[in-house]
Amino acid sequence: MDLRKEQEIKHYDRLARGWQAKVAAHPELVSLDIETADVMKMSSYQKLYELLKQHVPGKKVLDYGCGHGMHTMQIAKMSAREVIGVDLSEESLKIAEERSMKNEVGNMKFLKMDAEALEFPDNSFDVVFDGGTFSSIELEKGLQEIQRVLKSGGFLIGIETLGHHPLANLKRWLNKKRGIRTGWAAAHIMKMSDFELAKKYLKLEQINFFHLTSLLAIPFQNLPGGKLIIKFTDALDKILFASFPFLKRYTFKAVFVFRKEV
Repeated sequence: MDLRKEQEIKHYDRLARGWQAKVAAHPELVSLDIETADVMKMSSYQKLYELLKQHVPGKKVLDYGCGHGMHTMQIAKMSAREVIGVDLSEESLKIAEERSMKNEVGNMKFLKMDAEALEFPDNSFDVVFDGGTFSSIELEKGLQEIQRVLKSGGFLIGIETLGHHPLANLKRWLNKKRGIRTGWAAAHIMKMSDFELAKKYLKLEQINFFHLTSLLAIPFQNLPGGKLIIKFTDALDKILFASFPFLKRYTFKAVFVFRKEV
């Protein structure tokens, strides 16, 4: 296995073990993201789930790089026919399995699998979901595999962090130094050029950009008045994007839908 992949696995296994210890001490955190963030308070994730609810019911879904299974669980509850989560981090998959058993969700399963070499036949899935995996892989290999396993007319729906904002990039550099992020992932955050690469394999249906000024408000979302601050900055972002479209590249998150052409 490539050294890069071994380092990614080691990193996410370590994060997962830390999460398991944290939840053991504070069980109320179990429903949150592994970084203890309530992502559903963010407009980007609200849009993501709105799109998933439109496309998932009755479909077979691949959670591509499922990690600890937080999104897999929610997708399965959207009346999906079947959801399969794949990841290389065994410790993350243990958390995903535990969540599945505790919530008694029967239409999903988890497999240890390389996202760059999927072990599924061609045309296996109606929907592929990407919850932020692209920075951890060699993107073109991943896109080739996604295109292969998607059925004709199937959808890739995802959310990714963007890598154009100087302050956000500074934070990523610091996170790498602190061991919170791997060097590969820090260097491979999605860029606008990566969406152009994706168009080689799939047709872009829509892309939505989030968190320009509202990025600064996210740390205050749990404080009194935090919801109002988020709502105001989200509205301000929409005005700025309409007036100055070039600002979209400096946002924090992008939510997108691609389709495999028939």
